[in-house]
Amino acid sequence: MSALFGNRGKSTAKPARGGAMAVPRTGRAAPAVGADRAADAPNVQSVQSVQSAQGAAPARGERRARPRRRPPRRLVVALVAPLALAALIAAALVAYGSYRDLPVGALAAAPLREKPAKAVAQRDLDQLEKKLAGIAPKGVYITVDTVENKLRVMRGNETLRDAICSAGTGVVLEDPKSGKRWVFDTPRGVRKVLEKRKDPVWTMPDWAFIEEGEDLPRNWSDRIDKASLGDYALYLGDGYMIHGTLYQRYLGRNVTHGCIRLGDADLEFTYRTAPVGTLVFLY
Repeated sequence: MSALFGNRGKSTAKPARGGAMAVPRTGRAAPAVGADRAADAPNVQSVQSVQSAQGAAPARGERRARPRRRPPRRLVVALVAPLALAALIAAALVAYGSYRDLPVGALAAAPLREKPAKAVAQRDLDQLEKKLAGIAPKGVYITVDTVENKLRVMRGNETLRDAICSAGTGVVLEDPKSGKRWVFDTPRGVRKVLEKRKDPVWTMPDWAFIEEGEDLPRNWSDRIDKASLGDYALYLGDGYMIHGTLYQRYLGRNVTHGCIRLGDADLEFTYRTAPVGTLVFLY
């Protein structure tokens, strides 16, 4: 029997070096054989416990199956949110916009067309011209550029006369006795020709004497001047006139006390062309 079963019942462990007997492999930790082995015993137990918790190690040649990872929620939101927003915008355009007859795909693909800037500018210019044509004065009117000293007699868009004139200086005069002040500036705005006179007579105001350093006259007749206004005068109200001048060499300069001065030929044309009630645009 002993020959059939071989060495059964006998110990097959070989003696270890140094005379110590090796312990059979029964799954139990070997007894400590020195300080180093005793220190390593806890580490061996911890490794075995981790392996037992994770399961048996896979055999050689066999790949371990990895669990599928789900994409992060932030990535999902970042990808889905723009698509959802685009879908909402397309739906709103289809329901309420001017592109309701177009499919949603065309709305998402085709960019919005902008009108050319030149076309918009031309359209606005045409509208302004129509408005100006509606409010433009009918018949003859007068324009006065007080900066360039230009007077024009107009009929619609047609210039009947382009004349050189003289407007106010803007000088301020103050009476040293009374403290009264005058500003010799041509008024801006729209006025009318209220009256027309041939051979006009100018009644000299107080500032005409104060400017020359003279005392105010006691007699009213000393204020009458029949030569300074020229041959014609168009009265605009508040003492302002379009009249002639004795000093035509100063035309084109701002030398007046607020009135508009013209040369003889231009004054006569303006007097005969512009009737009473003619609008005068001063700027």
